Amino acid sequence: MTSYLIRNASLLGGEATDLLLRDGLIEAVAAGGTLSAGDAEVIEAEGLVALPGLVDPHTHLREPGREDAETVETGTRAAAKGGYTAVAAMANSLPVADTAGVVEQVWGLGRESGWVDVHPVGAVTVGLEGKALAELGAMAESRAQVRMFSDDGHCVSDPVLMRRALEYVKAYDGVVAQHAQEPRLTEGAQMNEGIVSAELGLPGWPAVAEEAIIARDVLLTEHVGSRLHVCHVSTAGSVEILRWAKARGVNVTAEVTPHHLLLTDELVREYDPVYKVNPPLRTAADVEALRAAVADGTIDCIGTDHAPHPTEAKECEWAAAAMGMTGLETALPVVQHALVDTGLITWEDVARIMSATPATIARMEGQGRPLAAGEPANVTLVDPSATTVVNPDTHATKGRNSPYRGMSLPGAVSHVFFQGKQTVRGGELVHSSTAAKAEA
Repeated sequence: MTSYLIRNASLLGGEATDLLLRDGLIEAVAAGGTLSAGDAEVIEAEGLVALPGLVDPHTHLREPGREDAETVETGTRAAAKGGYTAVAAMANSLPVADTAGVVEQVWGLGRESGWVDVHPVGAVTVGLEGKALAELGAMAESRAQVRMFSDDGHCVSDPVLMRRALEYVKAYDGVVAQHAQEPRLTEGAQMNEGIVSAELGLPGWPAVAEEAIIARDVLLTEHVGSRLHVCHVSTAGSVEILRWAKARGVNVTAEVTPHHLLLTDELVREYDPVYKVNPPLRTAADVEALRAAVADGTIDCIGTDHAPHPTEAKECEWAAAAMGMTGLETALPVVQHALVDTGLITWEDVARIMSATPATIARMEGQGRPLAAGEPANVTLVDPSATTVVNPDTHATKGRNSPYRGMSLPGAVSHVFFQGKQTVRGGELVHSSTAAKAEA
């Protein structure tokens, strides 16, 4: 395995630092310009920010069964280009990842691809149907060692089933990641319920549909003493409920997507289905509340909710279009634009919300670790002074449904190292799955 000396990188946005990567580990960390390269390849990193490899707690890789939208190979290539070294693969594949066999298949495909760690998320209920608990124990004890369970795309709306799931996962130090959406309040909903939906005549998706489920579930979590994770928080009211729950000591964590930190329901006036997403884009006031919640720690991490779709599922009339946006390859520039460049958070905070915390929530061993000697060599280098002009046609994902097409965003991923192997150089993929298999 090639060794690398990363020279004069700004460690978490701070002092110039050298990092020596060898045999899959960070062998040494020292002041910039002080480490000897020896036989290591030198990466001149002056002006680049060094972060732990990014971790996404919420990715849709679609495989098995929906390979027309994405595969584990294409999705993990996109993740690597976005600066990630680990992703949690959601369960809404075909067949659903509700058995040990399916989660082991996804886990194995991730290992074969070799771009990032793939941690399958197990379904909470059989077939995501909300009627009976899935094989939670079998998935937890499988080779995939599932620790996060979610029916994402569907809410576990039955409170009895939700309670049982919360109780069951305690035995495995697991977490239930809830898609907070009361289905009776969102039947036929097409966009955020508010002024814009009224003017456009589109059925509205009320904020209370999300907030009511979060309120119920934090109380259930407190009652049974389990762990709850709230997916893609999108409203100011949800933030207040989470803040209240954390003040009570409830073991709840939450994520927000990059698009909910930047985009608003005003974009729906274009009737472009690229802006159709679940939960829907909300108001500017919600965006402001979500940004503040990340800054003060009420929202714990960033989850991309990367949701690629075939072209025909998006290039159609609004009502018939699928919900979802791609996000792996644009997440870091959006976070820099919305949070770092606005002064709300620092690069050290980015390492926390996009690496350390999501890895802890999903119990991803070896991920989200500090950039220190003896730790796994999962490193992302970012050029904060670069500009990314978003062109989905050049993305590694199969999906072209990016809401940022044509936008100029600050920052760019420059280099990525996964388990000591370089996967991205100069913003381009350099490590093939064939090479990964040969080195395994």
